[in-house]
Amino acid sequence: MRPVIPYVTAALLFGLGVFGVLRRRNAVLVLMAVELMLNAVNLILVTADTTVRAVLPHSGQVFALFVIVLAAAEIGVGLAIVLQLYRLRASVTVDDVPLTEPAVDRAGSAGARAGSASDAAAGSAGARAEAGR
Repeated sequence: MRPVIPYVTAALLFGLGVFGVLRRRNAVLVLMAVELMLNAVNLILVTADTTVRAVLPHSGQVFALFVIVLAAAEIGVGLAIVLQLYRLRASVTVDDVPLTEPAVDRAGSAGARAGSASDAAAGSAGARAEAGR
């Protein structure tokens, strides 16, 4: 078997995946591009396993299986993050995701949050007391 064709195909798949990661703005399409790159790696591992006889038999296929398991876990976690992002922002555009937390005045906003939480707790305790009468 000539390994040139699978290696070239894997290189094209990996290049297409890198292009997709760098150019796409939709988070789902970025995840699909990452999957393309992982599939290119699988193709290289299986091709190397069939062309190069290593000390361990079928080691490339075993590594490819691990990459498939890793890809399944990655897509599960990635889609969960994208769904949560969509619920919060109603958009899955990667450019809209803030990479840093906004600067918060610790003295002013922390006190306001603590006051509202204690007010809410007091209000619910008062509502329970009213319901008990």
